Amino acid sequence: MNKLTAVKRSKADKLKTIREGGMVPAVVYGASVENTSISVPSVDFEKILKVAGESSTITLEISGDKTTKKLEVLIHDVQVDPVKGNPIHIDFLAIDINKPVEVTIPVEFEGVAPAEKNGLGILVKVMHEVEIEALPKNLPHNVVVDLSSLIALNDQIHAKDIKLAKEVTLKTNGDEVIALIAPIKEEVVEEAPVDLSSIEVEKKGKKEEEAGETPTKSE
Repeated sequence: MNKLTAVKRSKADKLKTIREGGMVPAVVYGASVENTSISVPSVDFEKILKVAGESSTITLEISGDKTTKKLEVLIHDVQVDPVKGNPIHIDFLAIDINKPVEVTIPVEFEGVAPAEKNGLGILVKVMHEVEIEALPKNLPHNVVVDLSSLIALNDQIHAKDIKLAKEVTLKTNGDEVIALIAPIKEEVVEEAPVDLSSIEVEKKGKKEEEAGETPTKSE
């Protein structure tokens, strides 16, 4: 089970001070909970993010006001520092474990596309995530797409081809293309256009120069 501790924070708390203290400002909202401002340990959150991603449930234990509250949540959104890449703010979505939820999960590609291996075309990965619906306990961390079915040029894998457990429903349009084999584009070498006007000017100048020359008499 994924667990993460959190502490309530007030509007008076400075975000810079929170981050300097090794915490990440966050907010939790959703089922049976009012919007609550919290902070979570940066190191612990990054570990949970790698394991749970945005589709696995997390038990969030919030301490404050001499009480501790437990919520089942999903990581709904993570803002990261554009330079350092570390989390600087998190949105947690509180959920009802007895009701289905819709989430976006990553697509993991595995295997080799024979068409690309044999030089018939190039592999194009069109989609890297899909939307699904399931009870929180049945949410997969990701979906796996096997590329070995791409044998010929223009072969495609669609969202409806993804194998899901019977408890999981695909919400992405089944006709959406996940991956395909595209033709190899040949590089076209463009020759520099010939400037005919400069050639004409050059010829004209040469003729005028020859016309202006005076023949020399032989002695």
